[in-house]
Amino acid sequence: MQTKEMLKSRAVFPIGTVMKLTDLSARQIRYYEEQGFFRAERSEGNHRMYSLNHVDLILDIHEAIASGDTIDSLKKRFEKKVETKKVIHWSENDLSDRQVRELFQEEFIIQSGMQSNKKL
Repeated sequence: MQTKEMLKSRAVFPIGTVMKLTDLSARQIRYYEEQGFFRAERSEGNHRMYSLNHVDLILDIHEAIASGDTIDSLKKRFEKKVETKKVIHWSENDLSDRQVRELFQEEFIIQSGMQSNKKL
């Protein structure tokens, strides 16, 4: 049986569905991705696909910006949150193979997202 978190992380929504769920334009959603907050997966047809976790994050970002936060302040907060999460995970003595794989996957996604931003 798969965990709730794993199910929420499945990228199953095309950008049109995410637009309807968030009331944002495709451009806004892509902009948040370009800023390195997340990295959408790609379908076989190379279309962006989003998970429930992506939708939650997009809504949080939009709400914070509407409340007066800047993209730069959100990036700093996001980077600190990710770093804190890594430290907490690594400080635990008994990491399972699954947890180690998840940490490596998160790090890979973060690094690949940052790499694409540097090319812009």
